[in-house]
Formats: sequence, C-alpha cells, structure tokens
Amino acid sequence: MVWKKPYSMKEGFLIGGGLIVAGLMLELSVGPVVWDAFRWPVNGIVLAGFLMLIAIIFLLRKKVYGFQFIGTHKAAIPALVYAVVLTIIMGLTRQSADGMWLNNMLSFWPFVLIYVYIAVILGQITIRRILNFRLSTLNIKRDVPFLLNHLGLFLAMTTATLGNADMQRLKMITVKGESEWRALTPEQQIVEMPIAIELKDFIMETYDDGSPRRFASDIQILTKTGKNIRTTVEVNKPVEVDGWKIYQYGYDTQMGAMSQTSILELVSDPWLPLVYTGIYMMLGGAVCMFVFGNKRKRV
Repeated sequence: MVWKKPYSMKEGFLIGGGLIVAGLMLELSVGPVVWDAFRWPVNGIVLAGFLMLIAIIFLLRKKVYGFQFIGTHKAAIPALVYAVVLTIIMGLTRQSADGMWLNNMLSFWPFVLIYVYIAVILGQITIRRILNFRLSTLNIKRDVPFLLNHLGLFLAMTTATLGNADMQRLKMITVKGESEWRALTPEQQIVEMPIAIELKDFIMETYDDGSPRRFASDIQILTKTGKNIRTTVEVNKPVEVDGWKIYQYGYDTQMGAMSQTSILELVSDPWLPLVYTGIYMMLGGAVCMFVFGNKRKRV
C-alpha cells in the first residue's frame, strides 16, 4: 500500500517521479531554467534562502513525517537513481547552450529539480550527523570522512550551480603595439574590462612542414588596481590577474607566424574557489576512508 507509514523506497521513487513530472510541466509552461537571471546578488540571496529552507525542514521533521523521510536512505537512493539516469542521458545526447530539453540538461527543469532534491537530502543528513556529535562518542574513522564527503558534495553542487551565472568567458582581440581594454561576449556584445592588455609580440614555432608547433603572446597587462605585468601567455598555460584567467586562444591564421594580432580568452569564475573547496573536502574524505580502512585491515 502506497503512502502508508513508515514510507519505503516505493514512496521515494514516487517523490522523484513527481519531481520529474513537475519539471516537465515547468519546461512546457515557462521554458528552460534561465541561469543568467541568477547573477549576483540574486544567487547569494537564493543560496541563503535555500539554506534556510533546509534548516526549516530539519526543524519541522518531527511534526511533518514527509520532512523526516527526506533525511533517510529510502529517499536518498531513489533520488540518486533518477540523478544517475538523467546524467547518463546527458552523456549520451549532444549538449548545447541553446539546445532544448535533453540537449540542454543543465537548464532542463526535471534535471535541476532532482539535483535540488538531492541537495536537500544531503543537507538533512549532514545536519543530523553534526548535531549528533558528542566528543565522548566521536568516531574519527567514521564521522570525519562522512562529514567531509557530504559537506564537500553539498558545497560543490550548490556553488557550481548558482555560481554558473556569474562566470564570464570573453574574447579580446589584441593588436601589436596597441592597448586593448574591450572584450566580446559570446553574443558579440562589447564589454569594457577592468584590465588593459597590450600585445608586445606574437610568437610562433613551426614544424618542418610549416604547421604550428607552439604559439604564444608576449603581453603587457595594466590593471585598475595598479598592477603592471609583463608576461607570456601560451596555450594551456594561462595567466591569472585580479580574478581573471587569460588564455591564448587564436591569431591571424592568414599571417601565420607574422601575425600582428592575437586573440585572448578571458575567464572569470568568482565561485570557483568554493567549488574547489568542496572537491578538496571530498578528496580529503576519500583519503581518510582509504587510510582508516587500511588500518582496520592491518589490525
């Protein structure tokens, strides 16, 4: 019998299925998730509200049975099954920023709702474990890896999702001997940058057949913070200045080694340190599990 207490995984799958249906209805009625609408400070407000929602659900868990169920493995396992299936579909279908439905899974409402649900479950489980901590009964081998893994996953998921709107990926076309402070968005809109770049020289090394083996840009960078940096940017060797990573992107292919222009890619992702923190926490949890697991085997 469905919805008879205590709930089982059957109810867990029904909740996940309900989120899929709700997501499809949202996709049909309002279209895909518009992540650009979550630029700072909106994403910060949303994150604060989301954390408050998790806290409220936890505080009301004894009064609302459904909230109590969310913090159990019988809710977590079905949610993970849905997430894995949707992620596999994403891997098997061509993804595009302007794609629709399964071709743009990161903006597909069912995909987003399932991952939000998983974040809520992670929050409930983690809060419960933290509040159950007692120094007298603390089990470092069990509790520390658990917290590192769960908190790390929660932090990486939420900040990577909400911070996506603040990421900027711009192109700057520099000309030898001239300072440039304007860049282009993917939509070809001009953006004035907080840094100016002057191309001092374009460097290219070729193979015997004339094909490029290495190309780089000798550049001078001036910032509004007063920095004056002379450096070289190569492919896969970016330079980081004031929160911007500068990559070598292209050049005038018709001129080749004689090119007087260099195309640079400038990337800013202010939430990336938080994402990396979450990933490092998960790595730390994995290392703890490996170390403690080996000790138990030796014993």
